[in-house]
Order: sequence, then C-alpha cells, then structure tokens
Amino acid sequence: MTIATVEKNRIPSSKVALLNLGFRPFFLGAAVFAIASITLWMGVYVFKIPLSVEKISYFQWHAHEMIYGFTMAVIAGFLLTAVKNWTGIQTLHGLSLLGLFVLWALARLLFLFGTRFIFIAAIFDIIFMLFLIGAVAYPIAKVKQWKQMSIMAKLIFLAIGNGCFYLGAAGFIENGVYLGIYGGLFLIIGLIITMGRRLIPFFVEVGVEYPVKLFNSKWLDISSLILYLAFFIVEVFVGNDQIVAFISMCLFIITSIRLVGWHTIGIWKKPLLWSLFIAFFLIDSGFLLMALIPFFNLPKIIVIHAFSFGGIGVVTLSMMSRVSLGHTGRNVKNPPKWIAFSFIVLIVGSMIRVILPLFDMEHYLIWIVISQIAWIAAFLIFVISYSSMLIKPRIDGQFG
Repeated sequence: MTIATVEKNRIPSSKVALLNLGFRPFFLGAAVFAIASITLWMGVYVFKIPLSVEKISYFQWHAHEMIYGFTMAVIAGFLLTAVKNWTGIQTLHGLSLLGLFVLWALARLLFLFGTRFIFIAAIFDIIFMLFLIGAVAYPIAKVKQWKQMSIMAKLIFLAIGNGCFYLGAAGFIENGVYLGIYGGLFLIIGLIITMGRRLIPFFVEVGVEYPVKLFNSKWLDISSLILYLAFFIVEVFVGNDQIVAFISMCLFIITSIRLVGWHTIGIWKKPLLWSLFIAFFLIDSGFLLMALIPFFNLPKIIVIHAFSFGGIGVVTLSMMSRVSLGHTGRNVKNPPKWIAFSFIVLIVGSMIRVILPLFDMEHYLIWIVISQIAWIAAFLIFVISYSSMLIKPRIDGQFG
C-alpha cells in the first residue's frame, strides 16, 4: 500500500468546517480583503484620505498588498487544496490551518494602517510564506512528486521577493522594493501560465457538453517556458524595453496560438470556462501591450494593470468560484446564477482600467474610480454567493 493510500484512509476531523481545507478560509479571506483593500485604496488615491505611508510610495504599498496579500491568499488556498488531490495526503486543517491563516491576516491588518507597523507585518508575512512553503512541500516530497518542483520553485522565489521588498523598505537592499513588487507580479503571471497550461484544456474538455480534444504542443510548452524566463530576467533585472518588447511579441504569438488551440464554441455557455479563457486572453493582451511600449510610449503602469487587474483578477475570481464548488461537493457545471455577472463586471472593469486611459488620459481618475467600483462589486458578489458554502460542511458529507 502506498503512502498516499494510507493517508487517504485516515479520515481527519475538524469541529469547524471553515478549517477543513485551505481553500475555505483563504478564498473567503482573499475576497473580503479584495474588497477592503481596494476600498481603502480608493479613499487614499481618489479622495485623499490621509494614511501614514513612509519608506515606500503609496503605489508600492498598494501593489505589495495586492500581490503578497490578496493574490498570495488565493495561491495558498489553491495549493493547499490541489496538493491534497495531487498527492492523496491531507494538507493543513483545523488549528494548524487556522494558525497559517492568522499569520496572513495579521500582516494584512497591520498594512491597513499604512506603513506604521510595516516591520511587524513583515515578521508575520515572512513566517506565513515559509510555513506555506513547508505545508505544500511536505506532501509533495513524501510521495516524491518531483514534477511539482516548478510550482514549488515559484513559491520559494515569491517568498524571496517578499523578503526583498521588506529589506528594500528597511534600506538594506537597493531597489529591493522594486524587485519585490515586479518580481512578485511576474512570478505570479508565470505561475498562472504554468497552471493554466495544465488546467484550462482539461477543464474545457470535461466541461463542454460534447467530446472534444484540444490542441496542445510540446514545442509551444518549451518555447513558452524559455521565452518567459528570458522575459522575466530582462524585465525585472535588466530593464531593456526593446528586448522586452521583442520577447513580449513572441510570447503574445505563442499564447495566441495556445488560445486558438484551446477554443471550442461550447465554452461560451459555461461561465467557469469562458472566464478562464478571457483571463488568459487578458494576460496575452498584456504581452502585446508590453511589446508596443517602445513604439507608442504607452504608460507602463497601465500595461501592468492588464496583467494584474485583468489577468490575475479574473483568473483568481474564476478559480476560486470553480474550486469552491467542486470541493464542497457541488456541481461545477451549475455555479451560482450571479457569478457570471461578477465575471462580466470584473472584465469590463479591467478594460476600463487599461483601454480607456490609452485614449483619454484627461478623465484618468474617472476611469480608475469606475474600475475600482467594478472590482469591489465583483468580489462582493463572490462573498455573497459563496460565503455560506465556504463556511458550511460539504453537502455530500465528506471531509474537505
């Protein structure tokens, strides 16, 4: 009998369903934080509400919390859940899961006060990431699933990136804040590309109402891996816009070919499929806009939001919606009726945030406000639609 089989036969117990599996507290926490953090950011950026931010800029404070706060919570919830499926070994639950979540939440709470308690927050934040790495690595190493090492490597580098951010804020690493933010952003995009290649074709093939075999190619996989590594190094560490533009155009072409190969008409009847497809399309659009920066002098902050607001925002909302259904014993083909509307709101918000300022900078602040409202509305719909199923036990009586 294998280790995985033995672990599967051990039925864990938890008095609180919210602590049965990682996706429950972290998805709910991420969604609530998505609302709270952007509401606060709107108050600070748009309405000039005073907030004590020193050592870093307001934009860096906001960016850090969206990358290492919101997105890391989604990553934690997803990996703690997925690794259980991959390895057959129960991941954190009960008090140990609560402890990990509290570390994340304390760091986020302290950051809501600006940077007044930044170095106390740093302690909780780094410990959270180290414990998360250990919690994910243990079952993977136990069953020797070395194919998951690329994901583990990205998680480790994210922890290093967060450390660079705090050391930069403390003045120990020159440019550390920049490296932490941009490195973290593009590590997450790389993680999404890696996981998207695994999951999106599978979800589509089993999710449409007819047999279909989508196109995938090994040369696309290898080319994408090599090009994205080059893109990451040049964009984050070298900063040559011309080289980045060339690599970005190559990535745009490769990702576009992938999207064509993954498309089948049936996805447009399934919100949990078309939302993921559009999320990948928004990331693809980010590569196109990066390629155009040297030629049209596009503001990089707007282009970055194609990746962050569009790509990361939509893919996280879509994945949380799907995983929460499947792992509470519900039918992933029958999501809550309002969730499709939340996807539409978020997608429209990303387009307003990225596209409209390219043509009308005069009303830039208005476009930001509208996109922020769209973000808040989309995640509020998720909280209203999913909080009950995340808090209550699985409907099939199983543990998870």
